[in-house]
Amino acid sequence: MRGMIPELLSPHPLTETLPSLLREDPFAESLCASFDELLAPAILSLDTFVAYLDPETTPDDMLPWLAQWLGLGSDLDVNQPPQRHELKLASSLNAARGTRRSLQLLVENALGMPAEVTDSGGARWSPTPGGELPGEPEPAVRIVVHPPSGVAVDLDRLDALIRSVKPAHVRHTVSVQP
Repeated sequence: MRGMIPELLSPHPLTETLPSLLREDPFAESLCASFDELLAPAILSLDTFVAYLDPETTPDDMLPWLAQWLGLGSDLDVNQPPQRHELKLASSLNAARGTRRSLQLLVENALGMPAEVTDSGGARWSPTPGGELPGEPEPAVRIVVHPPSGVAVDLDRLDALIRSVKPAHVRHTVSVQP
């Protein structure tokens, strides 16, 4: 959480904006000094706002906000290096959002282990109309995670992550295979 920074000076002191008559008034000086102390962190945040949007330089407590703002999954248990990596992948993940490949990238990044994602859809081209449609009539996706031996997978966390990024009408199943 952003807050007060001890001894942070304002880059734009308010006393310099006062008329010369009020610059010598002790009450006006102390009032402006207290406003400067209050506004200095906000001015600093605005001056460095670009750094908040960069996955490499954003503060740790801003990572979930940035992930939510970019429409990524809300996996609050993931530690910072994978989350920063996921934010770097945001453009490719969002371009293919809801697809088999984006789900696979997301799961592999969040868990740090291989995952296999299959879906019920398909595509086919035919020069004659009225052909049989590919895939299954009910949209579904199946995620299989392959953890190394001795590594446990939190299925509830994985299920919540998948639920937060998959299309709402698509059923999903999650399983773990060593």
